[in-house]
Amino acid sequence: MISRRLYPQLIEALASSPAVALLGPRQVGKTTLALEVGRQGNALYLDLESEQDLAKLAQPELYLADHLDELVIFDEVHRLPGLFPILRGFIDQGRRDGRRTGRYLLLGSASLDLLKQSGETLAGRITYLELSPLHILETADLSADQLWVTGGFPESLLAPDSRRSLRWRQDFIRTYLERDIPQFGPRIAAETLRRFWVMLAHNQGTLLNTAQLSRNLGVDVKTVGGYLDLLVDLLLVRRLQPWHANIGKRLVKSPKVYVRDSGLVHALLAIPDKESLLSHSIVGQSWECFVIENLLAAGRGEVQGFFYRTGGGAEIDLLLAWPDGSLWAIEVKRSLTPKLERGFYAACTDLNPTKKFVVYPGSERYRLAPDIEAMSLAALAGEVEKAI
Repeated sequence: MISRRLYPQLIEALASSPAVALLGPRQVGKTTLALEVGRQGNALYLDLESEQDLAKLAQPELYLADHLDELVIFDEVHRLPGLFPILRGFIDQGRRDGRRTGRYLLLGSASLDLLKQSGETLAGRITYLELSPLHILETADLSADQLWVTGGFPESLLAPDSRRSLRWRQDFIRTYLERDIPQFGPRIAAETLRRFWVMLAHNQGTLLNTAQLSRNLGVDVKTVGGYLDLLVDLLLVRRLQPWHANIGKRLVKSPKVYVRDSGLVHALLAIPDKESLLSHSIVGQSWECFVIENLLAAGRGEVQGFFYRTGGGAEIDLLLAWPDGSLWAIEVKRSLTPKLERGFYAACTDLNPTKKFVVYPGSERYRLAPDIEAMSLAALAGEVEKAI
């Protein structure tokens, strides 16, 4: 098993909270990680997509009362929406009896169902963690380009060849459209949602323009917003919000939108391998979003990501905002000889970030200016992880 960087954080969360929700898209490795945690102690695993395990929970109060001293792992917890009020009662009773931590581990393929149910019922009793696809620090034995082309889903990344990797991602997309997404929201025609997903891939990393998307898709703006919200809640698409500060300048207010896994982007656009990608018009935006997503994954939810852009052309590709209020400015370049534009310097003058970096495809680490370092994605991801 590839070692997941989230493992120690998950162990710590279980040691300090009665319930932990581990969220992430399907096939990202949640079950594997949860079973690894379960092997370290007394744990009971229930797959709520299994009719046999669901039958055990026909009377959940009676069943769970027999397993008070075990960590109970619920996989695909959205399949049992009435579970949360019951867990609340067991958690509160357990606190009175001295069982305060490590009671329940909930695995979910989306944030929306868990958040809807736990907003009131498990408030103050649950910790949320997100497991992303494999990122650059977890795949040190593989090249960054391989991770970029195939994406971070384990079955895609570790496929024997590019053809089977692409086939797995295409099947993954089809399964989501036809089977998984209908479980989470109102019925949406699979072909319509596929067209929307492909449009997002074509516009990878650009400012959200719902009016243009609605015209291209032939639906109203509100419907487009609903489609986007669904894909964001399924942890498949990210809205990267603009940084807002009272600096007396006209700032861009629309978020950037991109498909989070680069391998899914390439599958949606029928890009089979690196050679085809390098000749495709999306190559620059694909690389930029790949870098941003990997850096945010390395931050493990401890750092927030934004971009910065003014009407006058000042721009920063990624702004990392740390809990202490400090900012890191990061520019992404695909060139082996990166050069910075005036917009980056102007943006740094506006915001005065504590650190400034340029990510490029090379391996050497060097200074572009006294306060600006150029480095590889893996090196900067390591810096982010060390700063947590």
